[in-house]
Amino acid sequence: MSKRVITFGEIMLRLAPNGYYRFFQNDQMQATFGGGEANVAVSLANYGLDSAYVTKLPSHAIGQAAVDSLRYFGVDTSMIVRGGDRVGIYYLEKGASQRGSVCIYDRAHSAIQEAQPSDFDWEVIFDGADWFHFTGITPALGPSLTAVCEDACKVAKAKGVKVSCDLNYRGKLWTREEARAAMTELCQYVDVCISNEEDAKDIFGIEAADTDIRGGKLNTKGYQSVAKQLADRFGFEKVAITLRTSLSASDNDWAGMLYDGNSCYFSRTHHLRIVDRVGGGDSFGGGLIYALLSGKSEQESIAFAVAASALKHSIEGDFNRVTVAEVEKLCAGDGSGRVQR
Repeated sequence: MSKRVITFGEIMLRLAPNGYYRFFQNDQMQATFGGGEANVAVSLANYGLDSAYVTKLPSHAIGQAAVDSLRYFGVDTSMIVRGGDRVGIYYLEKGASQRGSVCIYDRAHSAIQEAQPSDFDWEVIFDGADWFHFTGITPALGPSLTAVCEDACKVAKAKGVKVSCDLNYRGKLWTREEARAAMTELCQYVDVCISNEEDAKDIFGIEAADTDIRGGKLNTKGYQSVAKQLADRFGFEKVAITLRTSLSASDNDWAGMLYDGNSCYFSRTHHLRIVDRVGGGDSFGGGLIYALLSGKSEQESIAFAVAASALKHSIEGDFNRVTVAEVEKLCAGDGSGRVQR
């Protein structure tokens, strides 16, 4: 029987200039959809899992288009609550070379941002579920969403559902103090924590020694200490950390580490020529959840998660449109990009 995963968050309308144009360099924008937990749900559906996404969306045509974008990939949308007036929007200008990307949010008063705990019946939502995933972006939308996430986590734990959280600190949505207060409460329910080189520092003040993320210098031993501190503080079963060396907006080195309370497991490093990095962390999370639910070892799991995310960086849009076979091919060392005939 296929494992069932529930993800919860906000799916947004993404408006972006064509290619690498700057905002309004021409008069066209591409309209797609994306959002942290929705991106994870799509990855898992592509890998063949029973993947369900929970949010609140308006009943109008734009809200329905967001639902349809998920249904296209086979994501179960039956638990999505309908109501409210707005679909959140984000504007993305993709960076290139030494010019960084620009993200502008327009998500205040969206349907999910104004949702209340009473909108979601988690007892029903988690019926038959094996795993629940959310990110730190969702509680950042406001106190009511923090309460919704806490309700979900409590029911998940009571039902024996594994809980994962990508810390995903967003400084445009809340302060470090607000994030620390909310995430300290929520993390007590989390089994698998996903972080990057900045999140642990921004939220909990835990940082790797001798690391300069903007200068392209990462100290892997320092991140072993970060993972151990996170696990010791919150009792996480596993801590996964993505390791990104940003050489420029176009070229990154990409790797990851998984800590299981005793040992640290590192992936190989992939050199990326980036097409679109948005959703890169979410594709890592989706790959990790799939690998762990599939019974892969810790070493195999971190290799799969990093390879899945490496491939996502080559794909336009938020969603990672890859298969298990494609990820496993890269895991096996074939990153040549040769034409398959």
